[in-house]
Amino acid sequence: MTAEELRIQTAGFTPEQSLRFIAESFPGTAIFSTSFGWEDQVISHMIFSNNLPIKVFTLETGRLFPETYYVWNRTLERYNQPIHAFYPQHEAVENLVSTKGPSSFYESVENRKECCFIRKVEPLRRALAGNECWITGIRADQSANRDHMDHVEWDDQNKLVKFHPIFEWTLDEVKDYIKEYNIPYNPLHDKGFPSIGCAPCTRAVQPGEDFRAGRWWWEDQSKKECGLHSAS
Repeated sequence: MTAEELRIQTAGFTPEQSLRFIAESFPGTAIFSTSFGWEDQVISHMIFSNNLPIKVFTLETGRLFPETYYVWNRTLERYNQPIHAFYPQHEAVENLVSTKGPSSFYESVENRKECCFIRKVEPLRRALAGNECWITGIRADQSANRDHMDHVEWDDQNKLVKFHPIFEWTLDEVKDYIKEYNIPYNPLHDKGFPSIGCAPCTRAVQPGEDFRAGRWWWEDQSKKECGLHSAS
């Protein structure tokens, strides 16, 4: 099924209806990536509580917050469903840290992108290999360079369809859903962290700042992506 066909077929569907349709349309080849943030916890709940045959995975970069591991464990306890962890290749990490140290990403954009590639992009490619539909928690208002996207896309880099089931939801809608269903969430969200990645590269957001201002805050604020969701 093409991205355009999926867009037409799911028009007017709720996120739950869309996920069920995807599970039926891509049997064994639909996969959801979670980083345990607000949005991802909502989608995990929809998948797990409805026993949808959609594989859920996360990228274990080795630099996550303790609070992220906390909500990871809470999620496993709540739903008793597997969350598959993909780690970076240990040789690449060992070489990077041995030659440039543990904090080279602060020194240049090139170094930061190198670290992101080793810890996130390459493991993602392995996680997506052999699948046909990648489900994400992307929302339109998360950053300026996401508002031009659509809830269904073709990912030319990974050669599969991408689907964002809560793309049009506001942050308040996400929070309300979490409260309604008592879904476990990362306690860092209550401390000013709307977007949570690796610990050394994430800080709290100040009042009035962009949603993703706390990610790689020492770099150009106009581009806040690590390579996982590059434009097709």
